[in-house]
This record gives sequence, structure tokens and C-alpha cells, in this order.
Amino acid sequence: MKIVDLRATTVTMPLEAPLRHANGAHWGRFVRTIVEVETDDGIVGLGEMGGGGQSAEAAFAGLKPYLAGHDPFRVEELRFKLANPTSSLYNNRTQLLAAVEFACLDIVGKALGCPVHALLGGQVRDEVDFASYLFFRHPDAATGAGEVRTVTQLVEHALDLKARYGFRSHKLKGGVFPPDHELRCYRALAEALPGDRLRYDPNAALSVHDAIRFGRAIEDLDNDYLEDPTWGLHGMRQVRAAVRVPLATNTVVVNFEQLATTVRDPAVDVVLLDTTFWGGIRACVKAAGVCETFQLGVAVHSSGELGVQLATMLHLGAVLPNLSLAADAHYHHLADDVLTGGKLSYAGGRIRVPDGPGLGVELDRDKLERYAELYRELGDYPYDRDPGRPGWFPLVPNQSWADPGLLP
Repeated sequence: MKIVDLRATTVTMPLEAPLRHANGAHWGRFVRTIVEVETDDGIVGLGEMGGGGQSAEAAFAGLKPYLAGHDPFRVEELRFKLANPTSSLYNNRTQLLAAVEFACLDIVGKALGCPVHALLGGQVRDEVDFASYLFFRHPDAATGAGEVRTVTQLVEHALDLKARYGFRSHKLKGGVFPPDHELRCYRALAEALPGDRLRYDPNAALSVHDAIRFGRAIEDLDNDYLEDPTWGLHGMRQVRAAVRVPLATNTVVVNFEQLATTVRDPAVDVVLLDTTFWGGIRACVKAAGVCETFQLGVAVHSSGELGVQLATMLHLGAVLPNLSLAADAHYHHLADDVLTGGKLSYAGGRIRVPDGPGLGVELDRDKLERYAELYRELGDYPYDRDPGRPGWFPLVPNQSWADPGLLP
């Protein structure tokens, strides 16, 4: 079997409302590039990649000469063809590799008539738990609805998501407003959701001093972890030494060299495995094995997925014996999906792992074209800017917070 073609289609998927984060915002939509890899047997494998609000079509077009004639079963060889660690110093293709790996595993599963999780050692769970993903939000530009800025708005939003989807763990994406305001919000969530678990992620926007102060102020709550409260392995070590809340990261441990460093000199307690950031599902499985050996926790990270990447997250979650924490997902913020049958469903805060061949999902061609046309209409947006704060850009640690306005 040989690869004969690669096609990339950029889509824009509307969100319920613009999502704010420490580095800027998702401007009311995600921009995602859907990848299709076709073989000489006519099997088509699916992949997906983000890109900070921008299309990656041109980058995937540049990979065609690398993929032509390649056997999709030879996924390990593909890693070095596309993302050799030394050549990647000049053209880092880690996330491109991930999307192509997704597609190749999808092809192999379809060719063998088995789900991807069977190729990864076999599933140990049929469903994956998810945490709610709570963002501060601008109101929707068309309807004026959906704003999350005050303590009251955030609590109401969290309770609504719990009622609709059954989440039992809740993640607050912070780093937007002054830390004291976000601390009030976080503690209000704990009061409104007794018995549930919490996690806070300011995207490394806090100084070491503020991160320690925040961490100490939440030690009495039912925390899963404090995620990337400050920047850098050494900064995280300082916070970890001073705070009795587990630390997690998806920014400073995203490759095996960084993983080795934190094993030798611990900086975090939980490694958040992202199938895109690590360069594929298989890399995440390998990293999870290292974490299992050294008793580091693992969870599945979200980087703004549509259904294709969500399927990769589900297959990853299905096979990790040491997955003891709920996964993240932006998925419930989406207005729709490009999958046949629409969005995958939550039940009791969980999503069932697809059991069809390959990734177990298929594209709805009409929806793919509809949201590709929407992308052509709206174009890109700068992920690292906030439409509500013209001229602003983030520092690390941040020193310029958004104004929460009238409270509560």
C-alpha cells in the first residue's frame, strides 16, 4: 500500500461566544485544517490540525513530495522523514507530522478492520471522562449573548454546562483578569459545585510570586491541579516547592527531552498529553509509559479540536492505564462539527470511544464544504490578540490585565 495524495481543507467552525485566554482570544470561531491522506487502494485517512487562527493548507501542500509512495503502515519511519529532530531546528513540522500520523493510523485501522486503539495496545476503558472547559467570554457579536466576565456569570455558565453535559470536574481558563478577581471566581465555582473537582490554568501568565500566592489561596479546595501557573521549568519548580496543590503542564513538558528533565529534577506532577503538540498519538502513548514508570500523572490535553482530533484524544484516553484524571476538551463550545452524524455526544461527562475501523469517524462532505466556504468568507484571525483590547499584547509574566468591570 502506498500514499498517492494528500488534501488539506481549511474550515472555520463557529463557537457559542468568543473565548478569552491569557494570550488573546478565539474570535468566535476556530480555524482548523482537515487533512485527507489517500492510498493507491482508495483508502482515505483523516487528520486535523489547528494553527493559531490560521490555515495550514500551504504547509501540508509542501509535504506531498515527502509522502508520495510512502507506506502508511511505516509510521515510525514517517516520523524521521517529516520531523527529524535536527532538521526540525529549521522547519519544525511536529504538528504537521501529528495530523499525517492521525491519517496513517486511520488508514491502517481501516485496512485491517480494527479501531486505532487496537493498534496502540488495546483499550482499557470504553469511555473517557471530560472536564468542563470554562472560559471568560466576550458576548457573541451577532446576538450579544454568552458573555462570561463576572463571578455570577461564570457560576451560571458552569452550572449550565454541568446540567447539559454532566461534568464532574471543571477547568477555569484564566490569565485574563487580575489574579484576585480570578481567585474569587475560582472559589465561587468550588462553593457552587460541591463534591466536584477543579483545575485552574492561567497559561503561565502569573509571576512566580503571584502563582505561589494563588496556589496557597486554593489549597483547601478539591483541586485536580494548578496548570502552568507560571512560565518555565525552574519557575514551576519554585511554585511546586511552595504550594500544596499538584502542578500540571502542557507548555514546558511537550517533548521527551523536557520530560527527561522533569523526571531528573521534578517541576510538575501531571503531564498533559496533547496529540498535536507531541507529534501524534503514538508519541503520547510513549510519553505516558515514561510517566507510568516514574509515577507522574497524565491527562489528555485539548488544543481546540473538531471531531477528527477529538477522536484521536478518545483513542489515546482509551489505552492509557495510568489516566486517572478527566480529559480537557473545547468541544462543547462548538456550534457544529464536520463529522457525519454531527457532534459526538456527552453522557454523564463522558464520551464513548469510537469502535469503528480506524479513528471511527467520517467527514460529512456537505458540512466540510459549508465551513470551508465560511473560512473563505471570514479568513484567518490572530489567536494572540484580543478583539476587545485593540493594541494590547501579552507579556510573560503578564502585567496588563483586562478590566472585569462592574462586579459581581
